[in-house]
Amino acid sequence: MSELVERPDAETDEPERIAVVGLACRVPGADDADGFWDNLVRGVESVERLDPPADAPDGYVPAVARVKGAEDFDAAFFGMTPREAELADPQQRLFLEQCWAALEDAGCDPQRVRGRIGVWGGTSFNTYLVLNVLPSLDQERLLGEYPAALLHGNDKDYLTSRVAHRLGLTGPAVTVQTACSTSLVAVAEAARALLDYQCDMALAGGASLKLPQDRGYVYETGGIQSPDGYCRAFDADAAGTVFGSGVGVVALKRLSDALADGDRVHAVILGAAVNNDGARKTGYTAPSVDGQVQVLHDAYFAADVSPATIGYVEAHGTGTAVGDPVELAALDEVFGAEGLAPGSVPIGSVKTNIGHLNAASGVIGLIKTVLAVREGQLPPSLHYRRRNPRTDEKSPFAVNDRLRPWPTGDGPRRAGVSSFGVGGTNAHVVLEQAPAAPSPAPAEGEDLLFTVSARTPDALTASTGRLAEAVETAPAEQLPDIAHTLAHRRRRFPHRAAVTAATPAEAAAALRKAAAEHAPGDAPAAFLFPGQGTQYQGMTAELLRTEPEFARHIDEVAALLAPHTGIDLRGLLSEPAAPGADDPLVDTRLAQPALFAVEYALARWWQSHGVHPAALLGHSLGEWTAACLAGVFTLEDAVRLVAVRGRLMGERPRGAMLAVELTEDEARALTGPELGIAALNAPQRLVLSGTEAAVARVESELTARGVAAKRLVTSHAFHSAMLDPMVEPFAAEVARVPLHAPRIPFVSNVSGTWITDAEATDPHYWAGQARAAVRFADGVAELLAAAPDAVLLELGPGRALGRFAAQVAGAGLRPVSTVRGARQNGSDRRHLLQALGQAWTRGVDVDLPRADGARAVPLPGHPMERRRHWIDARRTPAPTGAPTPATSTETSPAPAPETATDAVTDALSGAHAVPAAAPAPEASADAGPVERITAIWRELLGIADIGPDDDLFMLGGDSLNASQLVSRANRLFRVELPLEDFLDEPTVRRMAELAVRAQTDDPAEAVEQ
Repeated sequence: MSELVERPDAETDEPERIAVVGLACRVPGADDADGFWDNLVRGVESVERLDPPADAPDGYVPAVARVKGAEDFDAAFFGMTPREAELADPQQRLFLEQCWAALEDAGCDPQRVRGRIGVWGGTSFNTYLVLNVLPSLDQERLLGEYPAALLHGNDKDYLTSRVAHRLGLTGPAVTVQTACSTSLVAVAEAARALLDYQCDMALAGGASLKLPQDRGYVYETGGIQSPDGYCRAFDADAAGTVFGSGVGVVALKRLSDALADGDRVHAVILGAAVNNDGARKTGYTAPSVDGQVQVLHDAYFAADVSPATIGYVEAHGTGTAVGDPVELAALDEVFGAEGLAPGSVPIGSVKTNIGHLNAASGVIGLIKTVLAVREGQLPPSLHYRRRNPRTDEKSPFAVNDRLRPWPTGDGPRRAGVSSFGVGGTNAHVVLEQAPAAPSPAPAEGEDLLFTVSARTPDALTASTGRLAEAVETAPAEQLPDIAHTLAHRRRRFPHRAAVTAATPAEAAAALRKAAAEHAPGDAPAAFLFPGQGTQYQGMTAELLRTEPEFARHIDEVAALLAPHTGIDLRGLLSEPAAPGADDPLVDTRLAQPALFAVEYALARWWQSHGVHPAALLGHSLGEWTAACLAGVFTLEDAVRLVAVRGRLMGERPRGAMLAVELTEDEARALTGPELGIAALNAPQRLVLSGTEAAVARVESELTARGVAAKRLVTSHAFHSAMLDPMVEPFAAEVARVPLHAPRIPFVSNVSGTWITDAEATDPHYWAGQARAAVRFADGVAELLAAAPDAVLLELGPGRALGRFAAQVAGAGLRPVSTVRGARQNGSDRRHLLQALGQAWTRGVDVDLPRADGARAVPLPGHPMERRRHWIDARRTPAPTGAPTPATSTETSPAPAPETATDAVTDALSGAHAVPAAAPAPEASADAGPVERITAIWRELLGIADIGPDDDLFMLGGDSLNASQLVSRANRLFRVELPLEDFLDEPTVRRMAELAVRAQTDDPAEAVEQ
């Protein structure tokens, strides 16, 4: 079947193509694609030759192609229990891990991406089940583990659907099994599904694990395995292949989508074809020239390109006496018809480097070729000395036996990749060089926000370190792409860090010392709005130039304000006061409108970044910003009333204000007709307000007593009796506008608790608010009582409110300052970006900055914290008899099986198992219900430390585990536990309670036991 690429673009009428946007692999000698490519270009062979055992049989070849750490797995990362992980086929684990890695390389988080993601893949024969798992289970435990853990974790049918479940993929999940061609067929099928719009991204690949990895094989004369452990593809001495272990996955998208989404495109799939030899060959396992010729014709027809344009072919190339000549004969027929000169097309096989990876071999050949097309280099095919005499000396193909630059030509680089399976399923894929990506804009040294997250604290430390290394060597013009990829192309984990920087060196240094935060869930945000006294000329000047959304709202307020004040508000904000000059914003009539404008524009800026406050709390004038944002006033009415408020206050006689460290009772004892409490900001952090004479008298008295007292820089005695004459005129002004119940809850300065609808819509409340004491400390306590995990964002200059709030709530509260204060140096934009990063690290759902034209770039992925999850194979006597096929374990004649499972094991592997390992420790017979239930949980989940109140699902269990636990408890206690009741509260204690309750009619007794 040819994979025709026929869905035309409406505008260009060009056929749709498939982009390879991500790739990942673990192969012999390399843990990732970068290491794999490095080995390829250096001509490294990763097949190892071990010392043969002393009792090795005749013909034993000690050659192995191992994948490192196959027994290790990060079960917690993928939500699996230790027991589930150790029972699962490690091929499934490897495939799952590399699917995640391919998604990361593609810059795709399934939780955040739009569209559906599908997955296609297959594995080789599951030797782990036969050699390791089944021999460890006696008959009772075998039945107890079946079907959930054994079946789902080991049967090939569940390979891709388990990936879809673990990664949250909602497109097709299709397991493909065509022997050696499995993974390239998976790629072809995934490409077809993309063209049929069954999904919007597809993962495709395969995994193979040959066990035991440290054992070679016995050579059979005429067999397909090499007599000396070397794979010599297309060489005159080619006599067989070497089977090995590995895994590879590619991520695919429609090319038009990939380009529109700013994806990194490694290469383009022009077309693909899949067919079967049928009966056109000498036997089932034999290859067929006719079948391979047909699949090549189909692939180039689908790609709509001539074979003459192909600059390299990655062959199946097993190095066998029969397979190589057949493959080359088919290629000669198709390419020779194009009139190509002898030896003009380079050919190679990755099997000479890493062995034959069985079900994973096709995708590994594809990944090698994608990298070669991308980099413009042809890696050497190893162990080639002279042409196989059974091939045509005038063949258009020549083995590429050394590193060479890609042959120059008129068009883009193109290549073909073949993979053929035992049984005759053939696949061929045609690749092309990716379209040139737009050149990044020259770096301007602007501040950028770099965010990184991980599942655990240790993983975060590793992530920041690896990212620092990558950023340090990156070109400066790539920094916006790096920031974009981190912000929008990666999963958001709970352990987080964020830094701002403008150069690669600065970013690397900041990442290495970044402070870690833990955001266990989405945290609500609360906006704090400061009052008069924090403002200064030129505040937010840089933001007016760099943040269009902020500037737009400043302009909106300025236009509304001009008729009431006659001032150019933007002029006061865009330029700082000259050195030594008076700050015009000290004037109350200007200060209050200017501060309101900045706070309102900041609030709208944060909302434009997805931060919608759960609560609001303002200080004095700041309560007006909160009320406007909550919908009590329209913006137009709020601007006019704030201007009136500032004017009426400014018309009052001058006064003074004094910050003191007293309790409320101590301060109240000092008050009188000319002096009152203006604000209660924090414990023993109060402000007194009144006439100059009254404030001077109290200041002198407190100084004599050794009590801290500090004059505030202010023109008037706000929130004192000196403002009484303005209350009624201002109430009349407020009464002229419609007032509405708040849509966002906010705390009243007057009461220190949540404002009521009646208060919010009462003009006298707003007039009296200017006169009454600001009960800010009470307001903070009230807000945090309702939302203890709220992140407090101070939307105004300085950090005064944040400090007060921390004094109320304790050192654990760390509010976020968003605008630098008058005495703080530095960049306004950097300060705001740092605030955005802090809010994100603490769990606020922030829409991080987006740069126009930014593209996804490759970055280090999430570190895998692998642990050993492995059931060791039983040791058997050394092989002494006649050799058996490579997929079997060599054994001596076996005595009768000792357990029920041994019969199954013997039949599958030819090995005789020794007695089953001792089961996990059980609770003693006189143990209580909780202890006996705990023992069941420990055995099933493979977790030693389980407490009575631990939640099954928080431990990584699932509904199948719940059913198993209930079934085991039913047998243990001889009862019938209601599964639904257990799922309501899936803890050890609850299960024990249900078990005892089922044995007695007295609920109280059940709880007591």
